[in-house]
Order: sequence, then C-alpha cells, then structure tokens
Amino acid sequence: MAERGIESAIAFLFGLLIGSFLNVCIHRLPRNRSVIKPRSHCTRCRALIAWYDNIPLLSYVVLRGRCRKCGKAISWRYPVVELMTALLFAWIVGQMGITLESVKYCVLVAMLTPLIFTDLEKRLLPDEFTLGGIVVGLAFSPFVEVKDFSAHAILLLSGVHIGERGMSVAESIVGTILPAGMLWLTGWVMGKFERYRDMEILGLGDVKMVAMMGAFMGVGQTLLASILGSVTGVLIGVAYILVTKRDWRSYPLPFGTFLAAAAIFAALLGPKVMQWYSGSS
Repeated sequence: MAERGIESAIAFLFGLLIGSFLNVCIHRLPRNRSVIKPRSHCTRCRALIAWYDNIPLLSYVVLRGRCRKCGKAISWRYPVVELMTALLFAWIVGQMGITLESVKYCVLVAMLTPLIFTDLEKRLLPDEFTLGGIVVGLAFSPFVEVKDFSAHAILLLSGVHIGERGMSVAESIVGTILPAGMLWLTGWVMGKFERYRDMEILGLGDVKMVAMMGAFMGVGQTLLASILGSVTGVLIGVAYILVTKRDWRSYPLPFGTFLAAAAIFAALLGPKVMQWYSGSS
C-alpha cells in the first residue's frame, strides 16, 4: 500500500511537468507555432518567464495568478491543466501501478486533456494529438491488450483465428475505423438535409479524434464516450445558448471538448461502469 502511494506521488509530480508542457501545446499548436522555441513567455507582455516563475502550480500560487513583469492576469487554464493532468496520472498509477498499461492510459490522458481546451478556446483539434494519437494507440496495441469484442466477433464469423497480440491489434484497428466511420457517415447524412447545409454539424477534427480514441480503447468504450459526449454536449450547449440568448444556428458547439472529457471518463471508469451495469441487469 505504501509503495503504491509513493508511485502515485511520483506520477502526480510527473503529471505536473507534463501538464505544464501541455499548456504550451494548447497555446501554440492552434496558432501553428513551435512548442520548442521560443522559451516560455508571458502571452501579454512577451517577457521571458524565469525558471522560478515557471514551476507548475506553485508559481501560479506564489504570483497570485499574475505576471511578475506586467502584472496582467495569467489564464486560469494553466493551473487547471497542470492539476488535472497530475491528478489523473496519480489516479491511474494508484489503480494500476507503474506498468505498461498505466503508461498507455497516462499517454491517452495527456492527448485528450489538451484537446478539451484547444476546442473550447479555438474550436480546433490539432492533428499532432488526433492523427499522432492514432499511431501511438496502434503502437501500444500489441503490448497492452485492447479489451473489446468487435474484432473477435468479425474474425470469428470469418473463421479466422489469430493469437492474443494479433487480436489486440485487430481490436485497435477496428476501433480506429468503425466509430470514426459511423460519426463521419452521420455528419454526411445530416449535411444532406437542407436545414443543416449552412451549419457545420461535425468537423473532420471530431472524426479524427474518435479514430484516436478507438485506437486506444476499442469500439465499445469509444461508443460509450461518444454517447456520453453527445448527450452532455447537447444539454450543456442548449443551456448555454438559452442563457446567453445566442443563435443556435451560428454558435459553434465545442463538441470535441465534451467528447474528450467523456473519453477520459470512459477510458478510466468505463469498464467498471459496464461491469456494474451488467451485474445489476
């Protein structure tokens, strides 16, 4: 128990560092800027940030959320992303220990977290995380089992038998193609209706993100995340439009934000929810 606590603490600290880097990605990638150069600087006055003012979470508290040079407010997003990433890393390692499986889910969380905020702020889902995530998810599949049944069913009906690693890769491939294909087809069909022709119902970035989720999680958990993301997105989006009195036909709902948050839930708690549901039904 004590050893697992130490591992979680290490994961928390590592998550803070990763979260700090993710903040750089969130700010720069939608603006087509390098995440390596230049050094971290204030987004208001452009002054370079000293190392002691760039310590994750702690520096924000010490500076009281303001730049040391110009005194302008630092976005709340910086400590939120750092703390969110750290807590998720600690929880994953606390549940799984330091294993290849926990590394996989930490990587998935590190790719989904910035997508929550890039879509919320800029309505963009950078390819570095979506397309890059597909490659990473597929690369993990021979070594960490993708716990799904879709490819099993397809191959069983086809009379094909492959080993466990091959089956895991197959689940990852089917997870990449099937949910994303279904989402793309839904958007294409809706686009054929005249009332939706002037609206972007689903962006290609959303489709690529679903493909990334499927590469990591397989079909079942990806569909669960898609349903949860869609329902929460519609409910919160409609409430926001009603409160702010915006035009629903022109307001771009950040679907990717809700989808990424739902994917984190589905990846970490989805199996337990499904197990609970199966046991209670």
